[in-house]
Order: sequence, then C-alpha cells, then structure tokens
Amino acid sequence: MSSSADAGAAELAAEYRIANAPFNTFPYPHLYLRDVFPADYYAEIQRQLPAPEALVPLEQARGVRGYPERSVMMLGGERPAGVSEPQYGFWRELAQWMLGGRFGQLILRKFGAIAEERLKDMPDMEVIDELMLVHDRSRFSLGPHTDSPLKLVSMLFYLPADERLASCGTSIYVPREPGFECPGGPHHSFEDFRRVATMPFLPNALFAFPKTRNSFHGVEPIVESGVGRYLLLYDLRLRRIETAAAAPAAAPRVQFRF
Repeated sequence: MSSSADAGAAELAAEYRIANAPFNTFPYPHLYLRDVFPADYYAEIQRQLPAPEALVPLEQARGVRGYPERSVMMLGGERPAGVSEPQYGFWRELAQWMLGGRFGQLILRKFGAIAEERLKDMPDMEVIDELMLVHDRSRFSLGPHTDSPLKLVSMLFYLPADERLASCGTSIYVPREPGFECPGGPHHSFEDFRRVATMPFLPNALFAFPKTRNSFHGVEPIVESGVGRYLLLYDLRLRRIETAAAAPAAAPRVQFRF
C-alpha cells in the first residue's frame, strides 16, 4: 500500500478535501473535516504507527519543556532508532509529499487573507513547514493558548483507530474577560475561559486554524488511565531569514522555503 502511486492518490484526495472545505468563522476561523485520507490509505497509516516507546519525548526532540506526556517522531529527517526501515519508509514517503512544496502552497492559499495580514507585518521572514507524528499519554492536557508568535497555521490530523476517544479532541475557547487577546506563548488557566466546542477526536479527521491573537485552543485534562492519542501535526511557521542582516537595506520581505 506504500507505493508512490498510492501516496500520490492519497495526496490528491487530501488536497481536494482540504481545499474545498468550508470555514467556521466563530470565534476565529477554523475548519473540522472528516475522511481526509482515502479509507485504504488511512488503514495503512494505522498499520504503520510506531509503538509509543519508539518515539522520543518532545523535550528531547524540540527542547520544549512542560509536556512530559507527549512524545514525537519528527518527519522529513533521519529515521529514529526504534523505528524499522520498512516502517519508516511509509512515513518518509508521506513526508515527501506533505513537505514537498505543493501542499504548503495549497495551505497558504487556503488561509490566504489571514496569512497575508500577518505577513505584511513580518519583515525579513521566511515561511517554512514542519511535520511530526505525536503520541499523547493519559493525564495530558493543554491550557487555552494561541500558539507561538512564529506559528502561521496549525493542522491536526487525528489518527485514532476507532471512535472511543471522541471526547479527547482539541477544544476551542473564548476568554471570560471581554476583549482579552494574547500575542502567543503562554498557556492560560482553564478557569479564565469558556469552552465553546471540542473537535471530536475521530478517525481520519482534521482540525485546522490560523494563528491569531484570539485563536485560543487547548486539550481538557485526560484523566482516564491507559489513554493514548496519535496525531499528525503539520505547521506553517515563520523564521527569520538568516542572510537578511548581511543584505543591503531594502523593503521588508517575506520568502517561502517550499
């Protein structure tokens, strides 16, 4: 099932579904989409999921503290030691099309107006994309937050085997304090927000949204024992252009790596 032809069909099917999906606009633009990948490709994703212990703690992979229940496999790089070459071959092939350029351009077009509004105030930055497989364990939670100031778009592909963890999806929040916004970074207390909706953690579903000053989202505490969530996270991020300091003075610019 991991042939290039199958991956190409999955790519086109996912692009078609995402490009034509409608936005919800309250309290900030977002979309929730079912059946993103073809059924046979999603079944292959399930077969190729590494054991949780094969992934590495987020702090080790990214230097990000405060997420002891989250482990990841960065895609687009070297094979992790605990993942076999045949198994990683599937994820390498998936990363090749998701990080190959066309998908990133499609996502930029999808979130075009919002992205352009932010990019016009971001001199000498480039847009890059990033892909990782994530596993969250019991007791995982994320307080309401709007993501890093360098995040442009977040896409959460849910990868459960069945519908038993439907209540464990990412939630959308609004602050109890009218007009409160956050430029990004800190996680806030659940008590200071009202939960608007939870995007059900269902097989082959996608929750996607742009980073804004009010894109508050999080994960309610998962208290049940033995719970594990697999997600595929695709992000568009901003990064300062390394050569900008040495370049002649010019108008602010934004470049795209992909």
